Amino acid sequence: MDFLTPQFFSGLFAIVLLDLVLAGDNAIVIALAARNLPKHLQKKAVFWGTFGAVAVRVALTAVVVYLLKLPGLMLAGGLLLLPIAWKLLRSDDGDGHDINPANNFWAALRTIIVADALMGLDNVLAIAGASGGHMALVIIGLAISVPLVVWGSTLILKLIERFPVIVYIGAGAIAWTAARMIAHDHLLKPWFDTHGWAKYVLDVVLVAAICGGGWYAQRQRRLSRAA
Repeated sequence: MDFLTPQFFSGLFAIVLLDLVLAGDNAIVIALAARNLPKHLQKKAVFWGTFGAVAVRVALTAVVVYLLKLPGLMLAGGLLLLPIAWKLLRSDDGDGHDINPANNFWAALRTIIVADALMGLDNVLAIAGASGGHMALVIIGLAISVPLVVWGSTLILKLIERFPVIVYIGAGAIAWTAARMIAHDHLLKPWFDTHGWAKYVLDVVLVAAICGGGWYAQRQRRLSRAA
């Protein structure tokens, strides 16, 4: 992939957006893990914990990018992203964060790295799909988005709470990434290449199904609570 091309910037934008929208839970985990540390150690634990988490995430994404080149796995990855997008729109049903606060720097560091790696699997899959197999995009996207998540996590969470449309944009981006992965899978790519219109139809169908279905489900829950 050439740098400074529309394809590069669209992929970079998708990666940053996906990581920002999906990283709300990770930001909360970081805060919970470090909250019992003295003030002068909290920032240090967050910085080095995030640094380690980024290194682990880049390594995991590199493995996923390689695996997605195998026939059928891009299709499977795209299908796995759809429930992730759907769950994002059901965040008001959210699970609790069973993270015990650490009492020393190294315990907090370990908790942040391990918890982020386990909870970041959805991010890894989405970013690997959005990158189109180009690790340079993965590294640049994570380098931009992770510092924003760490130092702006409170702002990001407040913005999402104030402007729920951000969550729908993120869910739509995940659905679009899923459609892109499905259409580029080695088993299906020849058919989609022959029927060029089908790629765009798949984009529209998946984005509309996730965002429209999520909106309708939210509306029904609000009506049932009101009743």
